Amino acid sequence: MSMAPAQITKPDRPYHHGDLRRAILGAALDVIAAEGPAALSLRDLARRAGVSHAAPAHHFKDRTGLLTAIAAEGFGLLAAALKEAADLKDAGVRYVRFAREHPAHFQVMFAPGLLRADDLELTTGRALATDALRTSVSGVRAEDFGIDARLAGVAAWSLAHGFATLLLSHNLDGPVGDKDPEEVFRTLATTLFRTP
Repeated sequence: MSMAPAQITKPDRPYHHGDLRRAILGAALDVIAAEGPAALSLRDLARRAGVSHAAPAHHFKDRTGLLTAIAAEGFGLLAAALKEAADLKDAGVRYVRFAREHPAHFQVMFAPGLLRADDLELTTGRALATDALRTSVSGVRAEDFGIDARLAGVAAWSLAHGFATLLLSHNLDGPVGDKDPEEVFRTLATTLFRTP
């Protein structure tokens, strides 16, 4: 007598998700990159991850918590990228590269109205990125700028952030064309900051 193998049915939703926090963050980054932070919904992210609608709240509490976690992660990634910079121009290029490679993080990081300002991970990540930017500026002599180092830092950050923002919003498609945006930025920085 032959017996048919027992059929195992899989539930529609998995009981346990391997790394739900990372899965929710990844899905959120995809949504933000495609549609912006306003399109983010914990319920939709839960559906995408195949978990109950309440599951994301265990990791992030609410939408603001999720956005704050994204911003904190982004500042940490930016700080790591900037720490490797050889000089101020290279820091600017790395800033632009970061924005291109992490557009969803970039959108959220600089939207304080979406975040919990007192979150420890966020304030730590922001401080690390700020320190890395300061280190890049400190390598330049004040006379190279004609202004004090703090204002030089603001000018350099404004150039890199403005360029990255315009690039991501496709406002530089015409002027940049098919040129490498990082090389275009390097040329602009060299022209404007005439640093060694």
